[in-house]
Amino acid sequence: MTIYQFDWVDAFTDQPFCGNGCAVVHQGAGLSDETCMAYVRETSLVECTFTGPSEVADIRVRYFLASREIPFAGHPTIATVAAMRSRGMVTGDRLVLETGAGLVDVRLDGEFIEMTQVAPEFGAKLSAARVAHAVGLMPDAIIAQPQVVSTGLRFCITVLRDHGDLRAARLNVDALRDMATDLGYGGTDMMEPFLVTLTGATDAGDTFSRLLLAAPSPPEDPFTGSATGAMAAYLWHHGLMEKDSFVAQQGHWMGRPGQARVSRVGCVEAMTGIRVAGNGHVLMRGEVDMPDG
Repeated sequence: MTIYQFDWVDAFTDQPFCGNGCAVVHQGAGLSDETCMAYVRETSLVECTFTGPSEVADIRVRYFLASREIPFAGHPTIATVAAMRSRGMVTGDRLVLETGAGLVDVRLDGEFIEMTQVAPEFGAKLSAARVAHAVGLMPDAIIAQPQVVSTGLRFCITVLRDHGDLRAARLNVDALRDMATDLGYGGTDMMEPFLVTLTGATDAGDTFSRLLLAAPSPPEDPFTGSATGAMAAYLWHHGLMEKDSFVAQQGHWMGRPGQARVSRVGCVEAMTGIRVAGNGHVLMRGEVDMPDG
């Protein structure tokens, strides 16, 4: 057994018990996959990160769900940098993270932590009827053709008519599994529909979203930074967002409000990255004793 330092951070908020929580285990990147997944399950969080040294960047970050390792995630990136900053491990206003999705550039802008997600990849388009079935809605609740988009992690971006439809959505796990399998993605945690409306939860927001999850993850994600980047790329690509920078909101109906500032790198026709910025509040810190194997 080895003792590791950890920080529990609420990301995309400057308030405790808001936004999306992530436990950051410092120098834990060498732990086994099984130990990392068990730790995520123990926390009951959606994701946790495990950091370590890197030969190509300032630090290596591994991202884990309760079920598997993923190449990248948004709110854990904000949480990891917030945790490092709170421990005096960040000098200057920039650093580079080595992730499974490539090198991620991070800039500290006052209290904001801004990550530049990789250039968007636009994948398969799906019928509104099929995606609606996966989230328990009628097809006319979806106002634009859903599409799989990735800025480091893939999601099925789905634009809904209004907040009423957003609130009514309920995940149909079997339908989601069938949809993912038919597209060759293999599981329910590979391309969940990211549901977005073009009206904020409050007057300060431009969009409001939900992400419904299947077990062993919690049933809903409070704020999803990677999906927010993919969603922004989709909206710009399809002419649904006029602003070059906007405020994305999520989690308000869960009692965990969070928001991000989203901006585009490059023109709409040739986006080279998506910038997603938010705060991080370190809620607690301590030690965890974990098996080496």
